[in-house]
Amino acid sequence: MELLDQIKERAVRLQNRIVLAEGTELRTLKAAEIILNEKLAKIILLGNPQKIEELTQKEKINISGAEIIDPLTNTKRQQYAEMMVEIRKSKGLTIEEALESLNDPLVFGPIMIKAGDADGEIAGAINATGDVLRPALQYVKTLPGVSVVSGVFFMLFKNKAIGDNGILVFADCAVMPDPDEKQLAEIAVTTAKTAKKIANIEPRVAMLSFSTKGSAKHPLVTKVANATQIAREMAPELMIDGEMQLDAALDEEVGRLKSPGSQVAGKANVLIFPGLEAANIGYKLVQRLAGAEAIGPILQGMAAPINDLSRGCSVSDIVNMVAITSNQAG
Repeated sequence: MELLDQIKERAVRLQNRIVLAEGTELRTLKAAEIILNEKLAKIILLGNPQKIEELTQKEKINISGAEIIDPLTNTKRQQYAEMMVEIRKSKGLTIEEALESLNDPLVFGPIMIKAGDADGEIAGAINATGDVLRPALQYVKTLPGVSVVSGVFFMLFKNKAIGDNGILVFADCAVMPDPDEKQLAEIAVTTAKTAKKIANIEPRVAMLSFSTKGSAKHPLVTKVANATQIAREMAPELMIDGEMQLDAALDEEVGRLKSPGSQVAGKANVLIFPGLEAANIGYKLVQRLAGAEAIGPILQGMAAPINDLSRGCSVSDIVNMVAITSNQAG
């Protein structure tokens, strides 16, 4: 069974409550219909109910079974506002400011999750990444021991000899431009856990560089080598090795030559790039030139799954991301 089929099958079993914060956006409503038909999740649409009804009737979209919540009139506004004030009391947030903020679905969604009224959220079809992530980081926050949010891509290849049955996992391709040693280590550990949770693979993590085990000397090499050591200390149960060049990570013959005895060299299925520039270029090269299917970015590191869509996303992208978000929620 292909990875996306596995993810969807798991989502059907889980039946998590996923918030679609952009409930009056047409692609989102079309995706909601498919999600409900395929029983991938319990859907919560945020937005003006009258506007949603007008759009669905005009476009002949059936979203019966979805819960529709208007952030402007919801009965839990006061409860949510008090929770927000408690979370951000050190910032001086007032109840009036909190109530005003709750008018924004991008704030209302994360607060629902924080209150235990939803399991995950999708947004970004018509909103910038920063606007999606800001309230998520303010109220849902990051996982214990993790200080950074990062973005992972699952790269799916027709050649099943690549990676793990045709799956390679790339990070961080979306968020952190220049992670420091500790942040890079955190990205490695969280990506390994995401790979295991979403794709059910045993992660073999290569910390990528232009050097393999000291073959070159440079501060950029030192950063990756130090990050590797920190990652091993954070999660000694994981197979993590580096610093390592890409050929040493993926080619068994080169891996044996450049890093003899490594559990990862030549067999890596999780690739941690040293910075966003390399990772973003890397996944797009593989996608365009090798014909790999790129699933993501899937955001990781937050205490609950909140994923950001591209503003050019398709209906199927939204459907797939809801299934993935449900898998992340577990």
